[in-house]
Amino acid sequence: MNNDNIKKLRELTGAGVMDAKRALEEADGNLDKAGEIIKKRGFVKAAAKSEREIKSGLIKTYLHNNRVGVLLKLGCETDFVAKSEPFQELAQHLVMQIAAMDPEDIVALLSQPFVKDESVTVDALIKQVIAKTGENIRIEAFHRSAL
Repeated sequence: MNNDNIKKLRELTGAGVMDAKRALEEADGNLDKAGEIIKKRGFVKAAAKSEREIKSGLIKTYLHNNRVGVLLKLGCETDFVAKSEPFQELAQHLVMQIAAMDPEDIVALLSQPFVKDESVTVDALIKQVIAKTGENIRIEAFHRSAL
């Protein structure tokens, strides 16, 4: 197995070395197929973690042109993940999504296409970060206000 392909797949998916290697072997070296395999496995991992207790997280704010404000409560299991780059990036994506798309509630937000990549729903985006961090992540609450 080509180490460059393993590295590329890890960069694209955030998967561990062994997961990337196994997916590439299963996909006969095809990066696209291996990426799909990892995404599917990530969703399986996310489902398995969904019952784990949320004990940490963050409150994220976003202000757009001093006319739209968003307050988001995003939960995870540990302070370590709450401070991680993937979690912080997810929080930023979510507040911008809420500002742009004005979802009615959390259920509506989760089903929306992600504004930066409409081939992915917000729910799938969160599951990708769950697969990367190995922890349960959940939107606890949000509030959007506009003039």
